[in-house]
Amino acid sequence: MTLPSTPLPTRPLGGIAVSAISLGCMNLSHAYDVSPSEEDAIRLLNHALDIGVTHLDSAALYGGGKNETLLAKAVGHRRQDYHLASKCVLDLIDGNRVLDGRPETIAGSLERSLERLNTDYIDLYYMHRLDRNVPIEESIGALVRAKEAGKIGAIGLSEMSAATVRRAHAVHPIAAVQSEYSPWVRNPEVAVLEACRDLGIAFVAFSPLARGMLAGSITDTNFAPGDIRIPMPRFQEPNFSHNLELAQRFNALAAELDIAPAQLSLAWVLARAPGIIAIPGTRSIAHLEENVAAAHLSLPADAIAQVDAIFAPGAVAGPRYPAGPQTQIDTELLPEETAQA
Repeated sequence: MTLPSTPLPTRPLGGIAVSAISLGCMNLSHAYDVSPSEEDAIRLLNHALDIGVTHLDSAALYGGGKNETLLAKAVGHRRQDYHLASKCVLDLIDGNRVLDGRPETIAGSLERSLERLNTDYIDLYYMHRLDRNVPIEESIGALVRAKEAGKIGAIGLSEMSAATVRRAHAVHPIAAVQSEYSPWVRNPEVAVLEACRDLGIAFVAFSPLARGMLAGSITDTNFAPGDIRIPMPRFQEPNFSHNLELAQRFNALAAELDIAPAQLSLAWVLARAPGIIAIPGTRSIAHLEENVAAAHLSLPADAIAQVDAIFAPGAVAGPRYPAGPQTQIDTELLPEETAQA
């Protein structure tokens, strides 16, 4: 695949150079507050491509397939302009979240995604989560067969541990590992970033703005009904007030640097390693442009040190997920999370 030239810095992902800051499409259909109108979402997706974003990230889970359908309608006619990623294993069926990594389920999920995306080929196809009831080797085998059939280009993993990544990579080269990573979520630093570096795997950072906490826009927890942050411990009291104080210190540092808090967070993420790609999501064209501009920033070492001091080990209050959803996360826990468990 040859993508058009982009004014943005690029980084390698599965043999393709994509924009270092790309676009996570989840919140156009799913998860946070109220989704934008279809017209506004279509406008944002096209504007992202217009300003140089060359990688779009979706999943079967997002809106129960609605996100993939949106991408087809919005930018399907520009398929040559972007590298497309989607995901399987996690799905939303009849309103219920389903985790199923069996090969036959993966094959069926892929066919439904291809139909919704109105394409015969997905450039990067992730296992969204690890199904602990199915050996990773069997799930990867299904993806290898899909690749051999010409339906996907590269294989990825999401929210998986270094040990799982290495097992999967032994079956077939993994192109990308996607996990949550930002100044306030440092779990990939335990082992996954090192595994990606050792194996030549791109690391894709989702929620690089800490689910909006480091975007300078959250001051309370008055989220819309159904927002996935409502049950998250870090957004519940007394944790929220403590974490908001950290965010305010972070915002003050961004102001000193004369950049937006979101730009500080994104520049920090990109500075961690040359193999990292960030995929912030947004419903706002203004925020999209602000985010993308961060790809050109180079933070001074003392600014990076100050961010690390604000979010020193143990500084953030509360685990990432409630107990139930955490059982679907294979990523290593930090020492303070292990102590809490």
